[in-house]
Amino acid sequence: MWRWVMAQGRTVADRLATVLGTVLGSDRLPVRLRGWDGSLSGPAGAPVVAVRDRRALRRLLWSPGQLGLGRAYVSGDIDIEDDVFDTFAALSSAGRLAETGPMRPLSGAERLALLRTVAGLGGLGRDPEPPAEEADLGGHGLRHSRRRDAAAIAHHYDVGNDFYELVLGPSMVYSCAVWDSPDTGLDAAQEAKLDLVCRKLGLTKGARLLDVGCGWGSMAIHAAGRYGATVVGITISEEQATLARKRVAEAGLTDKVEIRVQDYREVADGPFDAISSIGMAEHVGRARLGDYVDQLVALLRPGGRLLNHAIAWNAGETGWDEDTFIARYVFPDGELLPLGTMVGAIEAGGLEVVDVEALRRHYALTLRAWVRNLEEHWDDAVAASTEGRARVWRLYMAACALAFESGAMGVDQVLAVKPGGEQPPLRRTGWV
Repeated sequence: MWRWVMAQGRTVADRLATVLGTVLGSDRLPVRLRGWDGSLSGPAGAPVVAVRDRRALRRLLWSPGQLGLGRAYVSGDIDIEDDVFDTFAALSSAGRLAETGPMRPLSGAERLALLRTVAGLGGLGRDPEPPAEEADLGGHGLRHSRRRDAAAIAHHYDVGNDFYELVLGPSMVYSCAVWDSPDTGLDAAQEAKLDLVCRKLGLTKGARLLDVGCGWGSMAIHAAGRYGATVVGITISEEQATLARKRVAEAGLTDKVEIRVQDYREVADGPFDAISSIGMAEHVGRARLGDYVDQLVALLRPGGRLLNHAIAWNAGETGWDEDTFIARYVFPDGELLPLGTMVGAIEAGGLEVVDVEALRRHYALTLRAWVRNLEEHWDDAVAASTEGRARVWRLYMAACALAFESGAMGVDQVLAVKPGGEQPPLRRTGWV
């Protein structure tokens, strides 16, 4: 009935509401729509989504789901006029977007209804080219080969160090912070996280640490500067390595920290007393998880500790889907695994898991702080990269914050020990 009434509407916004309802598979319009003619349709007081161009309709016709909506937003064909979190929360609460896992495809009847409405709005045409920010790794070999992993990492991380400095702030840490309270402040919360990792790993002066996926060197600098460790940091992002080396030199730690552009599978100069892997395991992939653990275990000395800090998918088992917004624009080839899968792989590799700490709520606070940084420095962020890139980061960080708040995603620190050496403290009070 709702769709029939909306179809009789005379304004552009009324008919756009029919399009959105069909795509979402919902009779409840979660947002207010503004058409390119200025007309409005939808519940009063709801967040406003503006459709700027008919090209948005073609994107939804050819990719009627999360990917089409994402492309329309990144390209500027649609925009949001109110709080980003309120808008995405409203959209994600309705229809297919409220379901876990990949969006259900439209039925034949729904596709026909969508086609008719789009035709009536003058939106028919060829599928528009995707925004330039969309990843295409098809020519880089098999998933999770070294060559393809390097291309996937470059897509996400080699978008400009200046851009990341605006989003992350002075800490330059691109992973979940640890907050004493929401008022802690991002930089202090990131320092607390780095310090927590060092304590869990039992770092002391002269200890040899391998930091896998070292980013811009923050963990390496903290471990060397505060604990006297000797650190090898590895990344496969050239831009990260360049800035990390600069920061190491500025900290006066070139004698203690080496930054390498190196795949974790290529490291051969163990043993290490400790290994930190913070926000890197998400790029490994389910099929390579056992090899990843085996490699790190081989690099640890007996009694050495591994700290694996990774995002987990809490909403049940899910397969990799290349047609999601995250896969196309943010983390191509990335895979989020349940905590149990990660713990099982670590134990299967021969390590003893001695502590697991869930930091889900902490990541929601971290992401909200990053979005605030991005929005406060929007013009500079666009100048440092592209408007499309800034839109990608705004959408993905806000959506992920909501996913952490809802419990669909989590993030966990798993501390494990290689048998054969000294034992960790009897209680976690030895490092908290």
